[in-house]
Amino acid sequence: MYNTRPVCIGIVILVIVLSAPFWVGIFGTNYTKTGITKPTQESCVEDTAFMRAQHMRLLNEWRDQALRNENRNYVAKNGKTWEISLQNTCMRCHTDYKGFCEKCHISNSVSPYCWTCHIIPTEGK
Repeated sequence: MYNTRPVCIGIVILVIVLSAPFWVGIFGTNYTKTGITKPTQESCVEDTAFMRAQHMRLLNEWRDQALRNENRNYVAKNGKTWEISLQNTCMRCHTDYKGFCEKCHISNSVSPYCWTCHIIPTEGK
């Protein structure tokens, strides 16, 4: 076999390239610290753990309830009633788009489509 050396080098390079995400995950950047600016108000529609994991699902449900079912009220787990509105409910506390929404979405590599219909806030209150 005359091509042993190039084949072995190719296999080593292939293994390095294919295992790179694993090594970056172990030794890479800590993505749990996004550096976001937290909102000033303590209470949110739901608790923090729920909102971190499920806010996009909640917003999709809100959209369907408001536009398709004409229901503009949301009752949270704690019994409090909220208006179903991105601009009037969520953005009332989360006023810093660049420091809160955008930083978190960029650090998690997601591109939400909220802003195809809604106006991106230009600055905080």
